[in-house]
Amino acid sequence: MNGAKSLLQDLDDAIARGTDESRARALWHATDLLITGRYSDDEISMFGEVIGRLADEIEVAARTQLSELMAACDHAPLNVIEQLAFDDEIDVAGPVLRDSTRLDEKVLVRNAMTKGQSHLLAISQRQSIGEAVTDVLVKRGDQEVVTAVARNEGARFSGSGLLHMVRRAEGDSILAEQLGLRKDVPRHIFQQLIAKASEDVRRRLETERPEMMAQIQSSVTEVTGDLQSKFGPSSRSYFVAKRVVTTQYRQGNLNQDSISNYARQHRFDEVQIGLSLLSSLPVDVIERALMDRNREMLLVLCKALDFSWQTTMSLLFLGAKDHLITARDLNDSEREFGRLNIETSRSILKFYQSRKNNAAADPAAGRQAELQMH
Repeated sequence: MNGAKSLLQDLDDAIARGTDESRARALWHATDLLITGRYSDDEISMFGEVIGRLADEIEVAARTQLSELMAACDHAPLNVIEQLAFDDEIDVAGPVLRDSTRLDEKVLVRNAMTKGQSHLLAISQRQSIGEAVTDVLVKRGDQEVVTAVARNEGARFSGSGLLHMVRRAEGDSILAEQLGLRKDVPRHIFQQLIAKASEDVRRRLETERPEMMAQIQSSVTEVTGDLQSKFGPSSRSYFVAKRVVTTQYRQGNLNQDSISNYARQHRFDEVQIGLSLLSSLPVDVIERALMDRNREMLLVLCKALDFSWQTTMSLLFLGAKDHLITARDLNDSEREFGRLNIETSRSILKFYQSRKNNAAADPAAGRQAELQMH
């Protein structure tokens, strides 16, 4: 410790009375000593004071060289790393923003919130990026930045960050495809992305992510054969329910309260007919949403209709086996419902509607969609 302190004091004295050339020599000498030696945190901090002072007085090319050396040093002084990261010259800031493991999430967030697009692009190319940082990048970054983040497998996204990316991907086929190729995108986000994507992007994702597209198709194509509800739509009670609910709808009295009351009374026919009328989707699609073990389609439908969680929960219980749901599954569904966005859920609903309308207008195309599902 004393030897390092004495050496650094000598360097400090040389800085005070030296020339530009001697200061440059002192900088590289101190840097070499730091990189090749093993020092305590206090000693590293002392190196940081000396190197930081010298870095203030050197040209861009020398600062760039220093940045490259510091970016690769796993014990680089924190003050020097931060000083370089916030340098206005991207040639200087870039190496540490891309590669230094010494920059913590708070510093990266502050940098992303205050610096320009070239700094954001450098951050987007880091080996790993936390959710707090990506949240800033996807909001402040330009097209190049958000595409780089989407392409970066080491980037982690929050739920709100992913939703923001989906909104930005609308009309941007490159971003939509990169986002759709990510393995960590949950199905409900992938579903929202597909709802907004162009046909070209959908076709490419069908090739690259066939397993995800097959799941989405199974949620928007008609069930083949004689799919019937457990109450049987051919029964007399079904037609009575259809007449009553349809009259209620025409009179403008069919709403969330009606659906909730029907669900609590376990009146399945009335619920599926009512939801069909409110959503403009065929009854069999509503039936499948209610009965499917994967609750995603039902949650999206309820969010698109602006239903409350209480109403949504009553529908979940209605479709569950023996009307029973574990507390864990219910909590998971509530969290997923809370993450859904009304606007994007309505986009998915429109996607469902367009698929059904296309199938109705072109039976051959509808049959082809059914064949693809199986």
